[in-house]
Amino acid sequence: MIKTFINAWKVKDIRAKMIYTLILIVVYRLGSFIPVPSVDGSKLGDMISKYDFLSFLNLFSGGSLNQFSIFAMGISPYITASIIMQLLTIAIPALEKMAKEEDGQKKVEKITRIVGVVLALIQSVSIVVGLQSMGAQLIRNVDLFGTSGFGTFMNGLMPYIITGICCTAGTAFLMWMGERITEKGIGNGVSMLIFASIVSSIPQVVINLINGTFRISVPTTGDLAYKWWYGIVVILFVLILVVGVIMVDKAYRRIPVQYAKRVVGRKLYGGQNTHIPLKANANGVMPLIFAMTILQVPAMIAQFWPNSKFYTFISTYLSPNSTNVAGNIIYYLLYALLIVGFAYFYSSITFNPVEISKNLQQNGGFIPGIRPGRPTSDYLKQKSSRLTLFGAIFLMIIAIVPTILLKLLGIKVLSSFGPTSILIMISVSLEIADQLDSLMVARTYKGFLN
Repeated sequence: MIKTFINAWKVKDIRAKMIYTLILIVVYRLGSFIPVPSVDGSKLGDMISKYDFLSFLNLFSGGSLNQFSIFAMGISPYITASIIMQLLTIAIPALEKMAKEEDGQKKVEKITRIVGVVLALIQSVSIVVGLQSMGAQLIRNVDLFGTSGFGTFMNGLMPYIITGICCTAGTAFLMWMGERITEKGIGNGVSMLIFASIVSSIPQVVINLINGTFRISVPTTGDLAYKWWYGIVVILFVLILVVGVIMVDKAYRRIPVQYAKRVVGRKLYGGQNTHIPLKANANGVMPLIFAMTILQVPAMIAQFWPNSKFYTFISTYLSPNSTNVAGNIIYYLLYALLIVGFAYFYSSITFNPVEISKNLQQNGGFIPGIRPGRPTSDYLKQKSSRLTLFGAIFLMIIAIVPTILLKLLGIKVLSSFGPTSILIMISVSLEIADQLDSLMVARTYKGFLN
């Protein structure tokens, strides 16, 4: 991978794309330190760790929520909007028809951006309102119109208006930035922003790991003890996770394809053997992100009524940190089912066996032992379904089993920076390397033809 980056940096066009991407990421990280003027972010640090939903947002925003900067909501509202639109595309025939057309895809994307902006507005205001109602003094006084009459009303409402506008504008800017990275940079823009957010939290995780390893206080005496196994377990856990993710990400199921010989004029075409590569985990981390986002929606809604029975129910039965054993079981079962469901859902969108079967038949290709047409599409669908199940089970194991083991061992240093974060980082890193390889190959072929 390092060699790929070095070789890509030597090419002027690719180097320009890499520099463009780095500049936008630097702008993103600088914006993470610009605070929203109406919210006192210094009081948020301790409260964020108490709520899974806020910890999730803080991780995906690169710590911006911890300081409540203009990028506090991150790119998460856009991801949620994408999930909603994809679900509606299947449920509404008119929207599905629109999505299959080129102009319709642009309209769907435009609607997705609008929904993302609306969600950012609702989400930012609801977080402040929810925490404020629980006794946290987060709102700064905004004196724009005096202290009497209409001014008094605005003084109570204006901070929330400023919060909504700043956070919504920040999310809209990140959406634009992600599109620019996709068009003029390297890799998928949304994935790159999430990757940058997670990577930015690594130094703090390392510090916490060192403190957790060498600064363990003994409850009886208060002295410091040294738990060397603590650090060793975490390091082994990360190494095993990295190796497993890379092995599965690079695994393929090759479907053999043979092209029949045909005579066109005086030339003989075809007769070659090739294959269709089907990735063992073709969906990547998207099912995980979708499942995590959906599970956080009830928690986001519950923030409006922190003292209600609904909030108590969510914190008891839909939280991984719940003290209720039944609540933990229900949460992880729902998490696993959502991962499987979104894996099949995302696979049905990205892989079309009927279209592949038609293309093979039109070009004189066939799978040995399988008749062209409907049998071929059924065969490909069967193989894809099995690989999707394998990928979903793999994601379930990666996301749930290590988290439960670390929780049983009492290791909380990776509570927010868990298996999902590591999986996202590795997947995006491999995606970037593959993108650079593709750009290198395309440039080589272009130079050869010219």
